[in-house]
Amino acid sequence: MARNYAKSRKPRETFDVRIEKMVQGGESMVRLPDGRVCFVKGALPGERCRVEITLSKKDFARGVAVEIIEPSPDRAEPRCPLYGRCGGCSLQHLKSEKQAEYLERVERENFRRLARTDLPDSFCIRTGNPWGYRNRARVVAVKDRAGDREIVRFGFREQESNRIAFFRECPVLTPALNAFLQGPAREIFTDKGTCFPREIDVNIFDDGAGNVSYCYAGMKASAFAECAQSVVDIGGEKIASDASVFFQSNLGLLPELVQAVRDAVDEGIASGDASDEWLIDLFSGVGFFACMLKDRFRRITTVERDEGCLKHAKANLSAVGMSGARGTSVENVAAPAEQWLMDNVVDVPATLIVDPPRTGLPKEVLEAIAASSVNRLIYVSCDPVTLARDYAKLALSGFTIKSARGFAFYPQTPHLEMLLVVGR
Repeated sequence: MARNYAKSRKPRETFDVRIEKMVQGGESMVRLPDGRVCFVKGALPGERCRVEITLSKKDFARGVAVEIIEPSPDRAEPRCPLYGRCGGCSLQHLKSEKQAEYLERVERENFRRLARTDLPDSFCIRTGNPWGYRNRARVVAVKDRAGDREIVRFGFREQESNRIAFFRECPVLTPALNAFLQGPAREIFTDKGTCFPREIDVNIFDDGAGNVSYCYAGMKASAFAECAQSVVDIGGEKIASDASVFFQSNLGLLPELVQAVRDAVDEGIASGDASDEWLIDLFSGVGFFACMLKDRFRRITTVERDEGCLKHAKANLSAVGMSGARGTSVENVAAPAEQWLMDNVVDVPATLIVDPPRTGLPKEVLEAIAASSVNRLIYVSCDPVTLARDYAKLALSGFTIKSARGFAFYPQTPHLEMLLVVGR
């Protein structure tokens, strides 16, 4: 039976097509009758659907599936009423238990196409709870009037727009975050004693124990110190942070990534490719991985340019030298990763771990790694496309893939974290 997911729109050019495959970003791909590649939202491989063209260029097009004529057996009914409007959760039309399988195919193709290599046969994607998992988010708080009362509503930005999609309960947020937005947050942002603009972005964070911290632009220092701070317990390690800085958004799956990183470190030291002499943690954030690995090294250097993150890294690692029987020395450096690598000679087989933003590693970092004595690199990536691109450059310096794993930190979305271990 045909299913129609489209809203009424001004008529545009449409095509009846059979979808070929899924590509990076969660869209699917098909070739139009004129030979152009068309990237389609809301469709799955193998489906026959009617596609409405939303962008037409000389060599490619973009479209949206407005009618599913022959649905895939892997299709699911979107659970959230904001599906298609909200800027997140664009894979809700794919069954949760099938999402990792589809994303694995996409990443294997990415590495073949961009890095001209195959991911190991052992590559797989780890998954956790498909709903109620997200412990960190940015929402928009908007003040409105309801008769003579002032109320506040919360929402997310709509797709490719500054408009706001309001929600009462988000199915991917943790129960604690939903409860906070339905109760305490409404009182906070209608507080007569505090002057808030009509519309403001708010960062919220659930520490995994149901305690919610929050912050927003212009927050007073006293309120930030009281309301924005958090401490997360991961396997007995307590990591201090706050709602303004980056922290992983899926605490349920995070321990599996930590164990995979620890295994990679242990394997490198055991093989002799790396040593326990020195851990260099680039783009170190609040010092998370350094804290998780502190018992394995004699010397630790974290490198981070964000002052807020660096403050927490210093606090999180402050007791390492005193508590470690090995007398571990710790250095927290405030600098861009590329600048630190260019200014410091790494002439021992140090263990190097990098966790860069979506843009990947700057050219200077890749060149410095190639010129160093580092024989083993642990790369944690939030964008598999830039990871494949960076690996292609590292391969020119003799690096090869030792292991690769994926982590679906954001179910219902096409976003994926990858751990790539390379050595030479």
